[in-house]
Amino acid sequence: MLLRPQLPETPTPTPPATTTQHTHAPACSCQHSHMPTAPARRSLPSPSTRAVGLVLVGGVVLTALLTAVAVSAISVAVAAVVLRSLLSAQNRRR
Repeated sequence: MLLRPQLPETPTPTPPATTTQHTHAPACSCQHSHMPTAPARRSLPSPSTRAVGLVLVGGVVLTALLTAVAVSAISVAVAAVVLRSLLSAQNRRR
């Protein structure tokens, strides 16, 4: 029992309190049924076409910049390897 953790007992949840139905006297004498009203839904603001276009253009520009940096880094690395190879070959000839 040293290696078996003991979990604490969780308290049992209490049932929710019962709600009482209130009956109201009808405001008119007509015989229509009472329709429950649905809660009002808040719609999300729709993004404008200009905002979507700006986000897409910004993404393309940032991707192009990242690609340019990656290509530059690779070309610098290749140039460094070539220079290192040339310098080590020159030092061996002496």
